[in-house]
This record gives sequence, C-alpha cells and structure tokens, in this order.
Amino acid sequence: LATSYVKAFGERAAEEGAALASRAPVDLRVNTLKSTREKVLEALERFGAAEGPWSPLAVRIPAPGPDTRNANVEVEPAHGLGWYEVQDAGSQVAALLSGVQPGTSVADICAGAGGKTLALAALMQNEGRLVAHDLDRFRLRPIFERLTRAGVANCEVISAQDKGKLEAAGPFDTVVIDAPCSGSGSWRRKPDAKWRLTQKQFDQRRKDQAQVLEKGYALARPGGTILYITCSVLPEENTEQVADFVQRHPDVTVVPYKEQWARTIGGAAPASADGREDTLVLTPARHDTDGFFVAVMRKGG
Repeated sequence: LATSYVKAFGERAAEEGAALASRAPVDLRVNTLKSTREKVLEALERFGAAEGPWSPLAVRIPAPGPDTRNANVEVEPAHGLGWYEVQDAGSQVAALLSGVQPGTSVADICAGAGGKTLALAALMQNEGRLVAHDLDRFRLRPIFERLTRAGVANCEVISAQDKGKLEAAGPFDTVVIDAPCSGSGSWRRKPDAKWRLTQKQFDQRRKDQAQVLEKGYALARPGGTILYITCSVLPEENTEQVADFVQRHPDVTVVPYKEQWARTIGGAAPASADGREDTLVLTPARHDTDGFFVAVMRKGG
C-alpha cells in the first residue's frame, strides 16, 4: 500500500501512516431525539468527556494510557436510555454532510449495524421515510435493538432476502452509500486489520464499491443526492471510484464539499487531507478523527 499512501498524501505519507497507528479516543454521537450534548457531557463527566471535533453532536473521551482499557461507555445508564451512540467524529461528519431533512425519503443501502442510519433518523427528526438495507444479514442484525433504544420511529429495515423490496421502495431523495472498503481509516481502532488485508480482498472491495454505486444511482431520484462514504484513506477506493462513476454517468456532478459543509454543518470546512476541493478526506494526522472519505454527488434530472 506504500504507493497508494504516496498517491494520497505525497511526502506526508509516513506521517499519516504513523497517526493511523496511534491510540484512538472514544467518540460518541449525541442522539438529539432523546438528549443534548450538555446532558451527555454531565453524565460522562467522570470519564473526562469533552466536546469532540468538527461535529456539533460529538462528545469525546480521551484515549487512556497504553496499559489501560478504554472506558466502557455502553454499560452506562445514559447509553441504555438512548442518549448517545459510539461513533467517530469523522463518521458523524459524513452523516451530517448528507444534508437530509425532515419529511424526505432516504435510503441507507450499506447500513451494517446502523450507526449512520441512527444519525440520519435524528437529522430527519423522525419525519419522512428512512430505509436501512444491507446485503449481509449478520451485520444488519443489531440494528433492531439500536433503533428501539434510540427512539427511531421512521425507519424500515429491508434485508437482502426481501427480493425487489428495496427497488420498489424508491426512488429516494438521498441515497447513502457507506461502502464496503479496506477499513484503512479505522486501523488505529483495529490494528490487526492492516495485516489481514490482501491484494485479492482489496481488489474485491473495489468491485463491490463500483457495484453499490450503480445500485445507488438506480435508487436515487432525478435531482437526488448520492452520498458516497468509505472508512478508507486510499485513492483507489475513494477519488478514483468517484471519477470512474462520474465517467460512467455524465449526468452526475460532484458537489464541492466545502459548499455542502456550509449548508449542513456551518462554519469553515477543514482542508481535505489530500488537498482536493471537491471531495473530503479526514485523517487522524490532520483532523484528529478516524480516516474517512466523503463525496456528495447530485444525479441529473
């Protein structure tokens, strides 16, 4: 992957790689359907909780020393009450950049265990239609308890076994694609994953990404938004995938991320770690988050 890192970061490649080997903090997303950041900060004060970066919903518990485990915040009463979910600040930013609004129709088509689905439901204030789908029923299984705990009332879960049901539910105003990827952006949380990644797996992930982008295109209404996200810092999975996708679909345009940031989060957007103006790469070295890629695209019509 050395070539990919240099392609992404140039002479900062080693610095970026070293940051992905550091100890990560615990980030939480405040569930605005049930709580506020102030209440969560008070509930977790003894853990040293403070406001997290970039997301107005982020609460951060700093990483402990090398011989100490992270705080188990999922056994706290506030978690059982649905006040917060464990979610990296970078992942929170990705969900916020979707720009979803109450009353719209949204499909999260690589929902997994539902982290971003929950964030989208809160942004929609439980109004409108939210569909969660994943091809892997094992990854999707935990979503039901999480939706209940978070107080989500507008989400329909469609599994891969429900043939044709997702397509029949469309088209959607926004399609969120948290694509399967190498996971290179989350290596500070899963350090063993870097040793398990093979070239064959990497190639398969890129094929999976191209396929799910096509699926997202078909599900989006004309004029709708396609949000492509990976927890990767590698160009082959990020900017190169987006470039290939736009080439296949000339009616698709990339919305410059700083414009989207101003509309959805507000304030000045950070510089992308790869120096681009159209898409956003967040990294531990530059942004103190996990590694994430976000591309906001608009389908013609």
